[in-house]
Amino acid sequence: MPAGVRSHDREHKPDRMPQLFSPRADGRLRLAMVLVLVALLGAAILGFTLARSDRAWAVGEPARQPIPFNHALHAGGIGLDCRYCHATVEQAAGAGMPTAELCLGCHNQVWAGAAVLGPLRDSVELGMPIAWASVHRLPDHARFHHAAHVQAGVACQTCHGRVWEMPETIKVRPMSMGWCLDCHRGPEAHLRPREAVFDRDWPIAPTGLDGHRPGGREALIRRHLEVELLPLTRCSTCHR
Repeated sequence: MPAGVRSHDREHKPDRMPQLFSPRADGRLRLAMVLVLVALLGAAILGFTLARSDRAWAVGEPARQPIPFNHALHAGGIGLDCRYCHATVEQAAGAGMPTAELCLGCHNQVWAGAAVLGPLRDSVELGMPIAWASVHRLPDHARFHHAAHVQAGVACQTCHGRVWEMPETIKVRPMSMGWCLDCHRGPEAHLRPREAVFDRDWPIAPTGLDGHRPGGREALIRRHLEVELLPLTRCSTCHR
């Protein structure tokens, strides 16, 4: 026996640490971690889906206007052409909105004293334009040109739906980047002859025009890092 070591020291054993967790605790911890990961993944998928849903883009919701303008009455019942109120749709980036003077050209004779038309009279007296609410409002970094689409043969209802049947103007397309790109990748199904752009009775999805239009699939393709890019799908087409 080594010097200085007593016999009772050899026989002494340290006490065991008391068990804090049951044998099942490890399994429960693993299960909880798996459930947390599944919940996070599910939340990410749900958020991704909701962000791209029609509800997130306010599809189907009416735009509240300072004057309750009824397209079904004016464009559908009376038969006004879209260009009567949206006069610059064929020449400019913006389609243009009707002025109070334009509206009063008719409403000085029809419903002249109606209280609902008070904002028109106030607009003329104060020299302030009517603050119409846009159904589609794109972010500042996105560029949309109405005249370019009209000249290429894209009809109004392709983006705006059958507006002449709407008592309240609602959004029918999300106008998201993905939605626009789907059309830009295969525009042929949405093109018409230029003279039929404002034809409300034109059949759905005309075909066979794409090869004859500027920017169609027969247009020149630019190569960038060996990737073919159609002119309509280049970033610079919509982002300047």
